[in-house]
Formats: sequence, C-alpha cells, structure tokens
Amino acid sequence: MKEYCTDKYKYCLNFDQLLIKNWSKIVFLFWFTISTLSLTSILLIWEGNKYQMIAQEVNTEKPSEKPVIENIENTDSDYIQNVVEAELMTNFPDGNFYPDRLISRAELAAILVKTFYLDQRQAAKQEKTIKVPDVPEYHWAYQNIQIVLKTDIMRGYRGNMFFPNQKITRAEGIAIFAQAYGVFQFPEASVNQILQPYPDQDSIPKWARKAIATIIAEGFINTDDNGKITPLHPMTRRDMAYLLNQYLLRQQEQPLTPIVR
Repeated sequence: MKEYCTDKYKYCLNFDQLLIKNWSKIVFLFWFTISTLSLTSILLIWEGNKYQMIAQEVNTEKPSEKPVIENIENTDSDYIQNVVEAELMTNFPDGNFYPDRLISRAELAAILVKTFYLDQRQAAKQEKTIKVPDVPEYHWAYQNIQIVLKTDIMRGYRGNMFFPNQKITRAEGIAIFAQAYGVFQFPEASVNQILQPYPDQDSIPKWARKAIATIIAEGFINTDDNGKITPLHPMTRRDMAYLLNQYLLRQQEQPLTPIVR
C-alpha cells in the first residue's frame, strides 16, 4: 500500500492492483459524516465473490480549535466570535449562541465578574456572606451574585431579593456595565449634550442617563436602524456581546504602562 498526499487529504493506494485489475470492476463510494462534517471516499474492486478496497481517502486536516458560532447573522459574527473566544460569554450546549435570547440578572452578574475581574476587588474578599433569600448556595450563579453585591455593582430589591431570573432592560444592562467600568462624573449639561443626538433620549430613565452617557462617550453603545438607544427594550445576548466587544477593543488600544525603576 502506497500513499498519495495533498495538503488536506491522504489517499492510500495499492498501485499494483490498479495496474493489473479490470477498471470496469472498480466501484467508487463516498459518504458524508454529519458529526464531523467530513467527506470520505474509497475505491473498491470486485474479486469474484467480494469487494476489496484498493484506495481510501483520509482527511488529514486538523480541526479548528476556535469555538464554532452558529445561529448568528454575518454582521454579528465577528464581535460575537471575539467575545466567545475571550470566554466572556459562551455558546449553549448545542453549539448555538442564540443572539436574540434575553439576558437575566444572574447572567449579567456572571459576565461582569469575568469581564472586570470583580472577584479580585478588595470588597469582594470579605468573608461575610450576604443573605439573598432567592439565591441559595446551590444556585449556579451564587458566587457571582455574592461578588456583585459585595462590590456594590448590582443591588438587591426589597427584602434582599435578587430576582436572578428576571430579564434586564437595555438601560439596566448598560447602566450596570458602566457601574463596573466606572461612570464618568459629567455635569448634567454635558450628559444632555451627549444624549441629544439620539431620537429617543427622552425615554432614558433619569437614574441611567449619566451611565449611558459614559458608554456613549467611550464608543461602546449600539443602536437600532433608526439610531435609537431603545433603553426600555429587553437586553439581548447580541446587545451584550456588542458592548463587551467594544470594551475589549478599547482595552487593546491602551498603551503599555511604562515601568518606573
């Protein structure tokens, strides 16, 4: 058995059989494997009472190590891919990202802890736990919720309830992200000037205006096709991925801090 190789495929051939056998008896078979998305083919020759394989194609290409992002539009793929590769967000178990699914308070807490390393902040290291009746210790986001509460990045509701499954609005998600990032203390006149170009700026809750102005000033904001912020709409995974990607790009632009000796 000899081999003929290309960059992607390897063909294992029995050249002796190819030279002496009758080509009218040769059968070419191929099949597609869905699980690996690969095409395999073989050559068989009839030996009187059975077929004998005389050539086999073997895929030698190494599989991509990048996460595969499914169920997204082409315009979303780059920034969603970047966020998944940075492990700030993950695909669902079926490999899909589902960009139109909504973000819950528990999911936001987990994302912020990873993005801003909130667990390393001094306030997060206090041993005393905060009692949250609707987030027991076995909850998947228990530790992350403890951290965002201790660092005051997120707050509970009356009776220390957190409502981990409650979906957030864009105003809430952007404002809380800005809280972790650091809200710029703009004077009110500057906030109004920053928000003025957006047609729906009057619908931004008063408590979120300075935080959203911060995100706009940093170039992190995304809008709809009409240039609206839509602050009262639910925040989707696509919205969060865009915000995170813009933050990652800004981090890459930061010059290296000189070492003082």
